Amino acid sequence: MFHQIKEQHDIQQLAELASEIWLEHYTPIIGLEQVKYMLATFHSATRIKQQIAAEDYSYYFIESEGKYAGYLGVQRQEEQLFLSKIYVHSQHRGQGLAKQAMNFTKQLAKDFKLQRISLTVNRHNHDSIAAYQKMGFVKVAEQCTDIGQGYVMDDWVMALTL
Repeated sequence: MFHQIKEQHDIQQLAELASEIWLEHYTPIIGLEQVKYMLATFHSATRIKQQIAAEDYSYYFIESEGKYAGYLGVQRQEEQLFLSKIYVHSQHRGQGLAKQAMNFTKQLAKDFKLQRISLTVNRHNHDSIAAYQKMGFVKVAEQCTDIGQGYVMDDWVMALTL
């Protein structure tokens, strides 16, 4: 169900999957130009490799029926597990994969002996916010981050105490 990403070939596949998911899901929310910028800045193979090598990130493919249906990325922090990325391809939504991925993330946090999972979500991504709330996450802060080129990430910080 979950395959940890370590090899360059997997990292490249992840970047390609990210591009498909982001172009479809986020273009209506933040626009095509910002999606392209964010893919190049945060979801490129080079950036993912750097996060794995130097920033204590782990990435996993979400598998369904022998295919990569999505991915998640977590960063182990001192007092919490930061859920940086959790995405399911539109062809695989509605199958309970996000819930399974969240259960997997909870188990990772427990394995690391961490009592909290946090994440950021775009304030206009109403479906994802509702899904996180259904899973027990609560809004704990607002965050607007300048990411360069005139773009910002206008997010809610949400957290789940285990």
